[in-house]
Amino acid sequence: MALAAIFDLDGTLLNTLEDLADSANEALGGCGYAPHPVAAYRDFVGEGMAVLMERILPAAARSEEEVGRLLAVYRDAYGRRWKAKSRPYEGIEALLRGLAERGVPLAVLSNKPQANTELCMGHFFGEHCFAAIFGQREEVPRKPDPAGALEIAALLGLDPGEVLFVGDTATDMDTARAAGMVPVGVLWGFRSEAELREHGAQHVVASPADILKLC
Repeated sequence: MALAAIFDLDGTLLNTLEDLADSANEALGGCGYAPHPVAAYRDFVGEGMAVLMERILPAAARSEEEVGRLLAVYRDAYGRRWKAKSRPYEGIEALLRGLAERGVPLAVLSNKPQANTELCMGHFFGEHCFAAIFGQREEVPRKPDPAGALEIAALLGLDPGEVLFVGDTATDMDTARAAGMVPVGVLWGFRSEAELREHGAQHVVASPADILKLC
């Protein structure tokens, strides 16, 4: 049984898809580009803001300068609407309470910037105790590099193999495997079961309550 759980944020704890998509489409419109359907952002997001900007721009426009210009507009847009439509997924609050009652340490590792990660966690999950809340930090490579995950395991004093890494994308499963943790894919997030299994999910769960069975 696992002794701790690290969670991805977007698509795992929080359904942020519409706020991310609305902000990105506002940025595209402000820079003279056509928007994308909200559903398309399921595949665009997951590897940080800069990568998101690259993916939503037309291929011919993906210069460093244009990505930077779009990113500046996006940051402003997302800063205004990050909590407009975002909500915890059904069952997440009960899961976090259940893990806490069992004495299972909790942590978050996201590719969302550190400041945004802290803001979202404080607003939506402030009543819960997390041993670490890590977003994308300049000094630490972003997922799927395992550095952040291994840092959390060290803080908890646990062997990586004793830790669940819970997420909804290939990036999360790759991170878990690279860190030597237990990859747990969730089906309520942004990506498909096939993607999760192809990238090494050891467990694939249909509801947050299923994670309690692993601890």
